[in-house]
Amino acid sequence: MTLQNADRRLAARVQAVERSVIRVMYDMADAHDGDLARLEVGEPDFDTPEHVIEAAFEAVRSGETHYTPNAGIPELREAIADRYAGEGVSVDPTGEVGVTTGAMEALHLAMLTVVDSGTEVVIPTPGWPNHATQTRLAGGEPVEVPLSADEGFALDPEAVIEAIGEKTAAVVLTRPSNPTGRVFEVDAVGAVAAAAADHGAYVIADEVYRDLVYEGDGRSIAAVVDDPENVITVASCSKTYAMTGWRVGWLLAPAAVSERANAIHESTTACASSVGQHAALAALTGPEEPIHEMRAAFAERREYVTERIEALPGITAPTPEGAFYAFLDVRAFGEETLSIATTLLEEYGVVVAPGTGFGEVGEGHLRVSFAAGMDELERGFDGIEAFARAEGS
Repeated sequence: MTLQNADRRLAARVQAVERSVIRVMYDMADAHDGDLARLEVGEPDFDTPEHVIEAAFEAVRSGETHYTPNAGIPELREAIADRYAGEGVSVDPTGEVGVTTGAMEALHLAMLTVVDSGTEVVIPTPGWPNHATQTRLAGGEPVEVPLSADEGFALDPEAVIEAIGEKTAAVVLTRPSNPTGRVFEVDAVGAVAAAAADHGAYVIADEVYRDLVYEGDGRSIAAVVDDPENVITVASCSKTYAMTGWRVGWLLAPAAVSERANAIHESTTACASSVGQHAALAALTGPEEPIHEMRAAFAERREYVTERIEALPGITAPTPEGAFYAFLDVRAFGEETLSIATTLLEEYGVVVAPGTGFGEVGEGHLRVSFAAGMDELERGFDGIEAFARAEGS
C-alpha cells in the first residue's frame, strides 16, 4: 500500500489534528544530549501524597480492582459534589457528576455531547490547544477570540460576546488560564455566561487549576454566574494532588448533559480506573496538609519567577494570578517564537513552550512552567536571562 493510498483511508477529523508544540519541544528535549532545564510541561514535581498512595494499595488488597459504575463509585461522586456545595453550587451526585479518565476525557465527553457538525465553539486565546483539537474531533469549528497582550490577556467580555452567535454550541473559559495564569474577573465571566445562555449555548468551564489561585476570586465559575444551568465543569486531581499519572477527573453538568455524556463514557473507557477512583477519594477527603505544602511551594516559585521576569531585559509577562505558568512576551527580539524556543534549548539548555501552541495570538510569547523545582527554575531563568542579554546587546 502506498503512503498516498494509506492517507485516503484516514478520517478527515484526524487529518486536521496537529501535534501540540508543547509535545514537539518535549520530544526535542528528550532527544537532546545534555542537562536541560525542563520548563515546558505543566506537571508538578511532587510525588502523590502518601495517604493517597496508601488508599490505592488498600483498594488493591481489598479487591477493588473490578469495573465500577460508569459514572464512578458513589462515594467519590458525593465527595466531588461536596466540594462544590461548599461554594453554594448545588450538585446532584447521582445524576450530575461523572468520574472520567482524567480531565481530558471529561472535556472530550463534554464536546461530544453538546457540539455537533456545523456548530462552533468560542475559545478565548491564548488557550490550551486541546480545546480546539477536541472541538474539531467532535465535528465543530473552533472560533478563536484573541485577547490583548497589551491588556495582560484579561478576559474581554465584549469581544467574546461578539463572537457568540446562532451556531455557537459552547464557550470555553479556562480559569485560572493556561498559559497565562490569569484569573478572569467574575463580572467578565458572568457577562459571557449570560450571553451564552441567551443563545442556548453552554459554558465549558475548564477548572483543572482552580485550587491554585494566588490572587483574585478562586471560586468555580458555576458559583459566580447568575444561572449555572448552562455551565459544564471539567476538573481533575492531576494538578492539585500531584496525580497526573493516575488519570482521574470529573465532569459536572446538568442532568440531561451528564446522562448523555455518561452514555458515551460507556463506549470510551467504560469507567475510570477503580484503584484510581479510591485514590482520588482519599485525596478529596483526606488530610489537607500535603496540599497546602505543595500550594505554598508553587506560591513561592511564583514570587521567584515574577522577580526574575522583572529583571529580564526586553521581556515582560502578566503576573500569574493562578496555575503555575508565566507567559513571557519576547516580541522585542523580532524573531519567530519557535525559533527563540529552539535557540533556548540548543544554545542555553532551557526548554519552554512556544506561544504559538496556544493560538495565533501567542506568537511572540513563550510559556514557562514553574511546576518544576526551584533549582531547575534558577537554571532555566539564568539561561533565559543570558539569551535576553545576548540578543539585546
